[in-house]
Order: sequence, then C-alpha cells, then structure tokens
Amino acid sequence: MDVLTQNFALYGKGFLGTVQLTVYASLLALALGILMAAFRVAPVASLRAFGTVWVSVLRNTPLTLLFFAVMLGLPRFGLVLPFTVFAVIALGCYTSAFICEAVRAGINTVPVGQGEAARSLGMTFDQTLSAVVLPQAFRTVIPPIGSTLIALAKNSAIAGSFSVTELLGTYKPLNEQGYSIIWTFVWIAVGYLIITLAISAVFALLERRWGVPR
Repeated sequence: MDVLTQNFALYGKGFLGTVQLTVYASLLALALGILMAAFRVAPVASLRAFGTVWVSVLRNTPLTLLFFAVMLGLPRFGLVLPFTVFAVIALGCYTSAFICEAVRAGINTVPVGQGEAARSLGMTFDQTLSAVVLPQAFRTVIPPIGSTLIALAKNSAIAGSFSVTELLGTYKPLNEQGYSIIWTFVWIAVGYLIITLAISAVFALLERRWGVPR
C-alpha cells in the first residue's frame, strides 16, 4: 500500500490523464465512426470510396505507427498542438475505423423496407439515415461499441511514450525512486480496471434500456 499512499497525487494525475484521453478520444471516435459509416452506405460513390479507404488504412495500421505519424507528421505541415491533443487525434481516428464497422453492421440489420418506405415518403438520404435507420441500428451496436471503447481506454497507454500524462507512465518516476515494480504495476492495473469497469457499467445500462432483447 505504501506505493499508493505515498504517491497518491502522482497516481491521481495519471489516472485523470487517462480518463481525459479516453473521454475526448471516444467522442472523436464516435463522431468520425458514425460519419464514416454514413459514407460507406451513401449513394454517392466517392463518399463510399473515402469511407472504405479510411477504414482499410486505419484498421491495418499499427496504433504506435499512427502516433508517430500524427506526433511527427502534423507539425511538419505547420499544425503545432499540445501532445495531448495529438494523442486524442491518433486514438480517436484509429478507433473510429472500428466504430464505423460496428455501426455499419448495425445499419445492415435494419430491414431494407424501412429505408424504402422513408424514401417513398419523400425523405432524403440524410433524413432517412438519421431519423429511421440509425436509431434502429443503435440498439444492436451498443455491445460492440462498448467493447471498442474499452479497448481505446487500454490503448491510451501508448500516449505515455510521447510525453503525455497518463496512468501507465507513472511507473517511470516510481521505478526511479526505487519502489517495487510489481506493486507499482498492480496499482496501475487497478486504475485501468476502474476505468474499464466504469465503461462496461455505462454500456450495460444502455443495453438494458435500449438494447435488442435476446
């Protein structure tokens, strides 16, 4: 317990850093993921192609490589931001590809007749998607999106290698001070467990309220 009690402020700072990364990157991932899913089912070929390329590239690119591309590449184009913002961009964009595929799978569960009925009433593609298809698809994609965001929370550990304050990075100063590396990582694991259980609880609540009965 000494590792935790004597360094509670350090653990707390890392814990809050991970929570912030998870929340902001999740919001970005959800926004981009839903947008890319809309692109992938759009009637415009160029949008479908863009969505396909986005998903294919990001799903097949190692997250660490994406971090290097964002952290080192964007400043070369004059975009200089705090490393935390770069980390959110890398995490959010990477996870959006998986959110996109989950949402697209949910869209495919909606009967085709729903969209045809909406179009017969004169609704546009945007109106059909937002008012008819996505609300029904949302009920089936709650579990996979929850799992994806849990993975995002754990992937945020990579940000510590790029001077971003997060939970895993707390082991470095503690190791230098001579604390037991085993207990250092035990409390880090407890912190991640708290975060992932919180995400699981939120999505379990959403699933009980809006999920498809099984």
